[in-house]
Parts: sequence; C-alpha cells; structure tokens
Amino acid sequence: MPLPDWIIIIILGAVEGATEFIPVSSTGHLLIFQEWLDYRQSDLFTIVIQSGAALAVLPLFTQRLRMMADWRNPESLAFNLKIFVGFVITVIGGLTLDKLGIELPDTLLPIAGALILGGIVFIIVEKKLSNQRLSDHITWPVVFMVASAQILAAVFPGTSRSGATIIFAMLCGLNRAVATEFSFLIGIPTLLAAGAYKILKALNAGADENWGLIFLGTIVSAGVSFIAVKWLLRYVQSHSFIGFGIYRILLGLVLLWMFFSR
Repeated sequence: MPLPDWIIIIILGAVEGATEFIPVSSTGHLLIFQEWLDYRQSDLFTIVIQSGAALAVLPLFTQRLRMMADWRNPESLAFNLKIFVGFVITVIGGLTLDKLGIELPDTLLPIAGALILGGIVFIIVEKKLSNQRLSDHITWPVVFMVASAQILAAVFPGTSRSGATIIFAMLCGLNRAVATEFSFLIGIPTLLAAGAYKILKALNAGADENWGLIFLGTIVSAGVSFIAVKWLLRYVQSHSFIGFGIYRILLGLVLLWMFFSR
C-alpha cells in the first residue's frame, strides 16, 4: 500500500534538511529516497525546501551576523565585502550556466560518479593537510575558490555545494572550522537568491503546485537543517572530513548498484 503524500513529503523534507549543508550531497540522498518511495517531486518543491533549510540555520550564526552588522568596524566591512564578492561571482556564473543550459542531469550515474570522486578528494585532502597548520584568516584566494566551488557544484549534481566549498577553502590554507562557517555564510544568500530566481521562473511558466505540501516539506526541512548544522559546527571542531569521504564513496557505490540493477 503506497504511503500518503504528506508522509512522503515529511520524509523528503527531513532528508533535504539533514543533507543540504552536510557535505554528502542532498541530491544523491533525495534520488535514493525517490527511488525507494517511487515518488518524484517537482524542481520547484526541491528549490523551496532548500530555501527553508537555508533560512533555518541563520540563528546559529547570531554572533557572526552581529559582527557583520557593525558597519563601523573595518574588520566587519572587509568580511562583508568578501561575502558580497563571492556571492556576486557565484550569481554571475550561475546565470551564465543557466542561459547556456550547462548542467548534468540529476540521474544516478553522474551523481554516483561525483559522490565517489568527491569522497576520494576528501580523503586525499585531509591526509595531505593533516600535519599542516591551517589559518583562520579568510583571504581573497579563498573567496574566489569558494565561489568557483559553488559554480562547480551547480554544474555537477552530487558534488555537494557545502563539500566543494569547504574542501576548496581548506586547499587555500583555511582551517576546517572557519572553512565550514564561511561555506555556510556564503551559501545561504546563494541558495536564497537561486531559490527566488527559480521560483519566479516556475511561476511565470505556470507551475501548478500543491502549496500545502510544499509548506509542510519546508517546515520539516528547516527544523532538521537547524539540528544538522548545529551538530556539524561542533563536529568539525575536533574531527576531520575523512568519515564523510568514506560515506560518500559508499553512497556512490549504492547509486551505481541501483543503476546497474535496473
């Protein structure tokens, strides 16, 4: 007997919230659960619940946001400028890709490949940097690399936006905890802007949605996202991303098995 739509939406909202900011690919997880539940949600549904997940984590950065709001502080101005420049680069790159129609499909094989490759990169980078003293200073190369990582993640579903941005920042010498925070702070406006843009496009195209179910999925996604990000911010204080790398490889292998067993 198939599950009611509202239960499926709660499950998918929870999956999105748990994986949007964790470096394991929300796209890959949603694909697995869609296959398991035999249910396909619209792109608009995914976009809206992503935006809910992004908004929900803002209270976790209250101290940083207060600092950013202090426009008289030169340090705050410099930090805000870096967030703004990274955001603008991402928006320009994203709009360009959208106009050119450049994006791999959200299907099993490319997502599996991105997950496995990303997992291997996680392990290699962590091993390479394990004996190095990393900085807590966000340099301009970090900003450009993080923006590039966000654009890369938009092209290759399964890459994981948070995973790519954190690893690229660490490769520029930024320590794990600061790289994670910066990834989130630059990712939140990016997700919200992309969400608003795609929602308007969908509505102008005459999208017909069950907004009650979308609202339910958004609330669930937001609540779970808050818990997941709060946990991750503590986790990175004393753990590496090697465990996530191994998990990504295993998840990619599951997707390959699903693809070849059809």
